[in-house]
Amino acid sequence: MTDGNIATTKEEGLSKEEQEVLDEIERENVDFVRLQFTDITGTVKNVSVPAHQVEKAFDEGIWFDGSSIEGFVRIQESDMRLEPDPSTFTVLPWRSDGDTASARLICDVVNTDGTPFAGGPRQVLKSVLADVEEMGYTVSIGPEPEFFLFEKDEEGNATTDPHDTGGYFDLAPKDLASDVRREIIFTLEEMGFEIEASHHEVADGQHEINFKYDDALSAADNIATFRAVVRAVAEQNDIHATFMPKPISDINGSGMHSHISLFDDEGNAFADDDDEFNLSETAYHFMGGILEHAQAFTAVTNPTVNSYKRLVPGYEAPVYVAWSDVNRSALIRVPDAAGTSSRFEIRSPDPSCNPYLALAAIIQAGLDGMENEIDPGDPVREDIYEFDEAKLDDYGITTLPDSLGHAVDALEEDEVVREGLGEHVTEKFVKAKRADWADYRTHVSPWEKEKYLEKF
Repeated sequence: MTDGNIATTKEEGLSKEEQEVLDEIERENVDFVRLQFTDITGTVKNVSVPAHQVEKAFDEGIWFDGSSIEGFVRIQESDMRLEPDPSTFTVLPWRSDGDTASARLICDVVNTDGTPFAGGPRQVLKSVLADVEEMGYTVSIGPEPEFFLFEKDEEGNATTDPHDTGGYFDLAPKDLASDVRREIIFTLEEMGFEIEASHHEVADGQHEINFKYDDALSAADNIATFRAVVRAVAEQNDIHATFMPKPISDINGSGMHSHISLFDDEGNAFADDDDEFNLSETAYHFMGGILEHAQAFTAVTNPTVNSYKRLVPGYEAPVYVAWSDVNRSALIRVPDAAGTSSRFEIRSPDPSCNPYLALAAIIQAGLDGMENEIDPGDPVREDIYEFDEAKLDDYGITTLPDSLGHAVDALEEDEVVREGLGEHVTEKFVKAKRADWADYRTHVSPWEKEKYLEKF
């Protein structure tokens, strides 16, 4: 790489995988390709280039202004470059008109000198996974993102009127969105997803589609893609899809329960068939690290003011930092699984998070548990929602933060999670979330006006 904005080409030329992408572009008659990445908040950004520019993108990258992206760089250091990952190429089914098609490539962000940009969320996760690989493991993640489908008003604006009145596992006619879910699934399958299950969730208009577990980086890529597909298909059906954690008061919110396990050369490193819960010592230590750092990574896994309207007792969302094999009020649940399927489920994340940063923070916490052999304690099989303060103290159970402000406080105090995110991301993330919290604290809501305006 030379100085300034002039990039040198690769001496070795295109890789086999890159050439295969170019061949598929020609075969599918793709005319435009979206080069996709995320900002620090998890919002998907993209640059659309003509298909004939993709070879140049592989060879030299595509330049863009990093100072215009949330959490990236200052204006005096704005030049950055997108490097497409050829393994992420997929044709966008909803952008095909029969004659031509559009496609997508997920990109890594690099500096002008060709080094990885430390503030790129995908790079943050790749850095943590490099540590995992050095320890001899790979991480497997199975996410379960939930979402709501709402009607639009006459002007095409989103409402909070549910698209249906179905309940958990309901069938049509109550589950009016079953056709929309089916269309979403077909679209995802066309893009290479392996769908394991889909169903109506507890609340009116709430749904869940589960896709097969994958390595952590692919899982994060898939989450970002999943959200885009759900929104696109919903829009085509003139309804609005949202991953807002708690769009309606007094009903269940949307979570993104995430199943996790480690694999090594011998198979699932979390598996031990001689254990009561089919979990190995490695799994328990990893779990111990997650429980130890849960309050800190909550700012990342639950990054909005609205996230904390979901993390309250009574709506099946976890509040308590504990683990159980039967108890969904605990942060971690161990499903009845053995062998290759041995794992545990982290129940606190919600689908508004940046998937790259959320998984990086969780994995970093687990690695610390392994390195320091942190004991997760005994499982709690009682309903923790029924515990009073004295019983919580007796069991040594703490709670997750009750607000974004408290979560950011915990993040700033936790050296392990900060290290996983890196100095750049931690600084920019905290600054952005402090601004959100300050804005929320000074905002006068309709609830307050209704409650107090005439009373006082």
